Parts: sequence; C-alpha cells; structure tokens
Amino acid sequence: MDVILFNGSPNEKGCTYTGLTIIKDQLEANGLTSEIVQVGREPVRGCVACMGCRKTGECVFNDDSVNAAAKKLREAEGLIIGSAVHFAGATGAAASFLDRLFFSIGRTSLKMKFGASIVSCRRGGATAAFDQLNKYFTISQMPIVSSCYWNQIHGHTPEEVMKDAEGIRTLKVLANNMAYLIKCKNAASIPPPEEPEFVMTNFIR
Repeated sequence: MDVILFNGSPNEKGCTYTGLTIIKDQLEANGLTSEIVQVGREPVRGCVACMGCRKTGECVFNDDSVNAAAKKLREAEGLIIGSAVHFAGATGAAASFLDRLFFSIGRTSLKMKFGASIVSCRRGGATAAFDQLNKYFTISQMPIVSSCYWNQIHGHTPEEVMKDAEGIRTLKVLANNMAYLIKCKNAASIPPPEEPEFVMTNFIR
C-alpha cells in the first residue's frame, strides 16, 4: 500500500469520508494504491505517558486500532489524516488516536514519509484544525504535501460536500502532488540525511 488515509470523523461515511474518497480515487488514478481506515468512531483513550511503548515498540493499550494502524503506517509511503472540525479543532477521538500513534511508533520510523491532512466543516474552524493536524508531521521529519489552498472541504452532508467545487479541486491537487512526490522519491533512491546525536534540553532555572 502506497498511501494510508485515516478518517478521524465519528461519521464513517460522512463529509470527511467523502473528501478522503475524492483523494483516494485521484491517488489511484495516478497509479498508487491506498486504503481508508476508520478511526474516529471507536472509543480511543488518550496517551497516559507511561513510556511502555519505548520498551515494546507499540502502545500498551490493545483495545483499539492504534497498534494495527501503526503497522499499516510503517508499510506505507504516505499518510493523509482527515478529521471533522469540532470546536475549531480535530475530533477528540482523532487527537487521542494520533497522540498515541505518533508517540508509540517513534519519530524515526516516520522520517521522510509524506504527510498531509484534510478537514471538513460546515462553516468555520477549518484552518485551526488543519494547523493542529499538521503539527504531527512537523515533529516527525515528515515532508508536508501541499495543495493550491488549505485542505478543507465544506458541507453539512456528503451531498453538500460534492457541491464544493473549489474544495474538490483542492483535494485532487493534493492527491496529484502526493503521488508525484512519492514517485520522485522512489525514482531518486537517495538515502535520507544523517541526524546529529539526540540531545534533550529541559528549560529549568
């Protein structure tokens, strides 16, 4: 699988899913394989900072899909996160899922995988949620794939989403850019850059 898409909306076939489906179809038109994984409807507990994943390589909680999603993500070359907008942010389930996923998988496992996010909303709050989701990529050395506008789709129902012509175009451009960059990376076969030794600094007086 080339690209994995996480649906962080509690509505399995709602507006966010509709947007991700547009991207999935466009990725496949570019010759890439992809899969949409529903993660926003199940109960997902937040990270408790137990550090157990540092010993085992996976989250200690096995009662949801975080560890299974981590396995899929390790095998993928690109990741697209989709979320509905709740109170100008990502859904609670999506945030809890991503906190545990990114922390347990380890930043070096995601290095140089391509990342992108999309958000769906009826009216407002999209850019704040979009900014929140992109921070998972920027701490993980994942190049962010951009489009011709911020990756948002508007509508209260899937039918309304399909009337957002500019939003649909934005998502298709995103998919084309993701496919292009993955193909460029595979064609170049250049090893990733080496990192300086890790140093943690605590801000204390």
